[in-house]
Amino acid sequence: MATDGVWQMVIQIMQGNIEFGDEGIKKNSWLDPSVLSSQIHGIPGSPPPKNVYGTLSEDEEGDSREYLIGMSAAFINILTTYPLYKVMFRQQLSGLTVGESVIQLRQEGLIRLFRGVQPPLIQRSLNMGIMFGMYDQSKRLIKLAYPDCPTWTYRPAAAIMAGTVEAVLTPLERIQTLLQDGRYNHKFRGTVHAFRELRVYGFAEYYRGLTIILMRNGPCNAVFFGLRHPVKNIMPQTTNEVFTLLEHFVSGALLGTFISIIFYPIQVLKVRMQAKLGGEFLSVSQALLLLYQERGGSLSRMCRGFHINYMRSILSWGIVNVSYEVLRKLVYSV
Repeated sequence: MATDGVWQMVIQIMQGNIEFGDEGIKKNSWLDPSVLSSQIHGIPGSPPPKNVYGTLSEDEEGDSREYLIGMSAAFINILTTYPLYKVMFRQQLSGLTVGESVIQLRQEGLIRLFRGVQPPLIQRSLNMGIMFGMYDQSKRLIKLAYPDCPTWTYRPAAAIMAGTVEAVLTPLERIQTLLQDGRYNHKFRGTVHAFRELRVYGFAEYYRGLTIILMRNGPCNAVFFGLRHPVKNIMPQTTNEVFTLLEHFVSGALLGTFISIIFYPIQVLKVRMQAKLGGEFLSVSQALLLLYQERGGSLSRMCRGFHINYMRSILSWGIVNVSYEVLRKLVYSV
């Protein structure tokens, strides 16, 4: 916005960074073209800074386009990995083996294989959009308020803030869980019908499992954004585009594997809590005890789906990271 540039110039003049006279504009001032883009960095409505290659460097803030880039990366990921997710979901819900889950889905038919894909497609796209966009915005606000704040502090803080905002999408996760549960195949015809039918149980029913989602989102984001750049930096440096894409995939896959292992028990509890329709709302401890009893006190049965989960995470987070980096490069090079 033009007004942002005017205000920035006024501030620079008041601070003495711009001088007028025979020599013209003071060297290294805000109006000096050599530093213009870096000086307006972070001002709302202004274009983000670019490095010599025309793209953002790893820890520079972007703008509102971060939301769109995150959404697009998630869209590509969901369409690619949804069948694997559905196999894992059946394992989490019923304690089935991989073979039993595949047989069950095969019996239901190919048409129903992508049943329930709309909620995760919408939810994960919005989720990733908020995750990357809000993280970028929160990071910028924290650095503006606390300029001396160290990286290891503002990155996790911004990630947790973004994860908290993501929780507003809990109803979409709730509907997704119900549609993927074979017990409700004949009760809910689809996403819109499930949303409509859930109204009879009250508004709170849409947010069943909110507590466990908050426990997952913030810490998960903190791990991802906290380790994303360090993991990328330990990868071998290359200028080859193919190897660069492979580097993005591997770094995303490593992070995804770590996150999926650490947070898998929380995900199993979330599925168990949200698979319940109506009745008492279970606390996290109650859901844990109930799940333990249902699986016959077996920890291995409680973690059914663990292997396919981290295998899917390798593919999923690898695709997300590659898609995000490629789309970000394309968007900010325009």
